[in-house]
Amino acid sequence: YISYSNVKKLPSFAISRETQRFAASQSQERQQNPVGCAPFSGSCRMPGPGPHLMYAMGSGLAMTHLTKGRFSPHHTLTYTINAFFGPDIGSFSEWLGSTFIPGTSFGSALPDAIHHPFYYVLILGFPLCVFYSWASRILLQRGVLDSFSGLPLSRRQSLLLVSAGSLSHFFLDHLFEENGHSTMYTWILSTGWWINRAPVNPDAVVVVGFLCIFLIGGFIYINRVRSTKFDRKQSYQSLKLILVIASFYCLWCASQIYWTNPRRPAVGEEADLGVLVFMATFFFLPHFLCILAVNPDDFHTEQLPL
Repeated sequence: YISYSNVKKLPSFAISRETQRFAASQSQERQQNPVGCAPFSGSCRMPGPGPHLMYAMGSGLAMTHLTKGRFSPHHTLTYTINAFFGPDIGSFSEWLGSTFIPGTSFGSALPDAIHHPFYYVLILGFPLCVFYSWASRILLQRGVLDSFSGLPLSRRQSLLLVSAGSLSHFFLDHLFEENGHSTMYTWILSTGWWINRAPVNPDAVVVVGFLCIFLIGGFIYINRVRSTKFDRKQSYQSLKLILVIASFYCLWCASQIYWTNPRRPAVGEEADLGVLVFMATFFFLPHFLCILAVNPDDFHTEQLPL
């Protein structure tokens, strides 16, 4: 359901009377249910350790397979730990302080400061990258965890994995915490059209249609049949094409939502701007950081002496 408090946060032009009435009715139901959660849920905050661990470790294993071991178990473990426990370390420290030192406020300021996709890296990034690089070397020297290449994680690789883990943590949090009423999720919905049925604007059809056709046509042209073997330049060119089209797509959506008065539907009723920004920040960016952290192709020349 849509909470009345979150609907009030949306711009006035993004709320229809039907939506307001629906949200008000849900607010009344919520008052009758003090827990404030859906009937099948006993808690307002999710996901827990399991989803964070399995999502990150599954992604890490997939990259290990695709890179033929260049994304090693050391990469996967560091990425998984930060995707699961990383940004929640402030809440854990607060719990420790309240448990072992009752009545103290130790750690009470940490959760809000650290439980953030970017502040976590800015505050703890450097000490964590030093620690994970040292831990990777110790695990490898003592034969606890294999790296396939004989190389421990460098500080640069550790920092990239800490950043990727933090963003992946919030990929799940923004979607499923607060019963789907987080600030990020509310903003994503606000980029859609909520005023009855969205009108079909000819200019929107032309612009969006042109961008989509150009994306598909450009991809086919870049990857057309050639006499030579696969070249990485094709992948880089395809990525550049996607980034350019995505930039123009977001620019079009933003112009219709925030710069046009009165507001117009950018792509019908769809919340494309919010979805694109969310997926780029919390899904594609962390995986791109993981790719940057893989070991080089010729990694056998600098193996750690065991």
